[in-house]
Amino acid sequence: MEILSEIAGWLLQFLGEFLLQAMGEALAELLGHAVKEPFRRPRPPHPGLAALGYLTFGAIAGGLSVWLVPTLFIKAMWLRIANLALTPLALGLLMDAVGSWRERREKALLRLETFAYGFCFAFAMAAVRFAFGR
Repeated sequence: MEILSEIAGWLLQFLGEFLLQAMGEALAELLGHAVKEPFRRPRPPHPGLAALGYLTFGAIAGGLSVWLVPTLFIKAMWLRIANLALTPLALGLLMDAVGSWRERREKALLRLETFAYGFCFAFAMAAVRFAFGR
């Protein structure tokens, strides 16, 4: 019974970090849609430059999340490392699903709503939380 409660605790820790990072990505998506019109350009930026931008925005979101919630939900170091790999993958897939959903409804898309850019944002946010969270 003790091992089941330990596993349940690990799952809840992962869920807390995942939800915090998912909220950060959702907020970035909402802000992106809200402010994209003034920044519309005749040609979209190079994909590498866009990836660098999403890494930067993810790092900023990670810094803000550490400032607001400095204590990490995940306590064990091996779980923190697993979170650093798994949460960005899961959030990249989630953002890709959001992008597909928006595309089916013929709504405007952000690059964030693809796997690659969603992963970049989430990885940078997770890396900052990993490095600077307590």
